[in-house]
Amino acid sequence: MDTLSLLWDGILTSVTPTNIGLLALGVLMGMVVGAVPGIGPSAGIAILLPITMDLDPVAGIIMLAAVYYGAMYGGTITSVLVNVPGDAGSVVATFDGHPLAKLGRAGPALVMAAAGSFVAGTVGTVLIVLTAPPLSALASRLGPAEIFLIIITGLLTIVVVLGRRKLLGLISVLAGFAIGTVGVDLGGQQRYTFGLPDLTGGIDLVIVVIGVFGVGEMLHSLYRGDHVGPVEHIRFTIRSRSFWPTRTDVLESQGPIARGSILGFVVGAIPGAGAVLASFMSYGVEKAVSRRPETFGKGALPGLVGPETANNGASTGALVPLLTMGIPGSGSTAVLLTGFLMWGLQPGPLLMEQNPEFAWGLIASMYVGNVMLLLLNVFCIPLFANIARTPLTVIAPAVILLCVLGTYVVHGSLFEVGLMLAFGVLGLAMRIYGFSAAALVIALVLGGEAEHAFRQTMVISGGDLGIFLDRAPSRVILAVIAALLVALLVVALRKRRRAAEPASVDAAAPGD
Repeated sequence: MDTLSLLWDGILTSVTPTNIGLLALGVLMGMVVGAVPGIGPSAGIAILLPITMDLDPVAGIIMLAAVYYGAMYGGTITSVLVNVPGDAGSVVATFDGHPLAKLGRAGPALVMAAAGSFVAGTVGTVLIVLTAPPLSALASRLGPAEIFLIIITGLLTIVVVLGRRKLLGLISVLAGFAIGTVGVDLGGQQRYTFGLPDLTGGIDLVIVVIGVFGVGEMLHSLYRGDHVGPVEHIRFTIRSRSFWPTRTDVLESQGPIARGSILGFVVGAIPGAGAVLASFMSYGVEKAVSRRPETFGKGALPGLVGPETANNGASTGALVPLLTMGIPGSGSTAVLLTGFLMWGLQPGPLLMEQNPEFAWGLIASMYVGNVMLLLLNVFCIPLFANIARTPLTVIAPAVILLCVLGTYVVHGSLFEVGLMLAFGVLGLAMRIYGFSAAALVIALVLGGEAEHAFRQTMVISGGDLGIFLDRAPSRVILAVIAALLVALLVVALRKRRRAAEPASVDAAAPGD
């Protein structure tokens, strides 16, 4: 009953005229930045973060969250219309989304993807209501030793799900830790400030986020020569009968939407997994259960709807570890965490207890935001199709200028503007050479917390590492860490065997 009353209070908080207006503006802005190739949710939130600084915490985080899940759908538009994913999570949408557009079915494809996003968001919000309070209560009983191990587990999870680039992902994590050590440590000693007074307070997370995601994404798009030209073969309006899905479309999308909603939320709630893994897993599931798997890649509606539903379900699931343990589940939620910290709020076990208005206002706003997102998705698709045609040469300078102005507004420091641009160049280099910008930012966020928790643990135990084996929760988490390390080892051994097999076959083949 307490949960229901808190949720009702959150609904009353989120439906004030001001918050409704900010919610609508956030959803609209999110869809815009999502529809622009190369920006995506993480960069979009980072770019718009300074705009929310003067708002109160509840209104500000409601707007940023609306940008977050609005951008998750916005990337679908460019994936379907012009075969250019707005972000990494929308890559799978190009597999069948663009073939559907070439078949003249862009309208039904985008409408059903919007419906799937709505269902996934609604189901995810219900699951957050059910799971967040007990998880917060459980997390509040954990000591610094368990918190340290959970953070390490989350970072290892990121490395595990990075596919072939595990070493680069690990280096990205270590780089994030290194950036987090700049400034004055817990003992009052300066570290890596190089005698510069501007670095004694450390490097502001907002600067890194805007530089790596905002400027870095734009520079990388320009480096690749990405641009979006006019789409001559796609002409539709909401009044056209061909714009709306048929009864068959709705029936064959029901299963993918149901499966994608649950799969996406579960995968998204795993720190480091995120929307990319969820969408690829959903595509594999839908192809496996389909009666016509040969149509996938040629314009199969389930091949678009399932992954897009999972994509948006994962964005909701990623909020669970953020709200309950203060651990961002993805690059986008790491940027959201920046907003929390900017307003002096620390996500974690005590957030729902100490700031219930903030936490439940955010959760409740997602109900209202999903309805608003569905309406805007459907009726503004033609408008966003025009945005998708905007050349990158017009968008990139405007975005970079906005990043510069946003960084200057934070502290009024030109040094920080230069530092932000330097991180933009770092973001470009990371993308070119395959490093993970998301892993770097997540490690930067968690590095300070890990160091603080480890020092507390050592003070409590008098420097005895055996404290990590004293309590049952610690032993369980250590078992999970061991399983992740074994998984990394098994994957590495399998790769070596596969690489050795062709050589063995060639050696066994008779000579000419």
